[in-house]
Amino acid sequence: MNYLVLAFTLLFTQSIFAQRVVVDHNQAIEAYELLNKIRTNPEKYKKELKLFNLQKIKRTKLNWNKQLAEVAVYRAKDMAKRSYFDHVSPEGYGPNYFIDEAGYQLNPAWLSKRNTNNFESIAANRASATAGIKALIIGKEAPGYHHRTHLLGMDQWNASLYDIGIGYVECKGAKPYESYLVVIIAKHDW
Repeated sequence: MNYLVLAFTLLFTQSIFAQRVVVDHNQAIEAYELLNKIRTNPEKYKKELKLFNLQKIKRTKLNWNKQLAEVAVYRAKDMAKRSYFDHVSPEGYGPNYFIDEAGYQLNPAWLSKRNTNNFESIAANRASATAGIKALIIGKEAPGYHHRTHLLGMDQWNASLYDIGIGYVECKGAKPYESYLVVIIAKHDW
């Protein structure tokens, strides 16, 4: 009987929390537009975002992709609903798996391990999606500037990526995070 009460309480709590997860598509679009501005004119953001090696930044705009945006929203909502923050789901699936499942076909070699991530940057507890983009580029929480390299296309691999989808969700009052940002930048390549 106690197990039944506990199970009911957990289900009830999860359903209440799930209702507080709000997808903000406008925030995602604002983040997309900001990222393209930074990529095409990094000199303007050099001081604010502590940019260096400007010559390495890929100065082309990324293309909004509906499938990648749907995956990014799904990933952000999943992390919010289940209170985790990781590139890999609790079941062991990484972004490449979810991208391919959504119909954005990837090179089969990029799917050899179910937990692979070649395309995703994530942030949490940011007041807005644009604040999340800026934090990822500044890179205080990610040694080695891996997110900056990904978002700004600063190496050969990331410079070859051209499609983007962004998901941003808010879950006010949730613990440990009240917002999740997922940025997926990918390509079809055979």
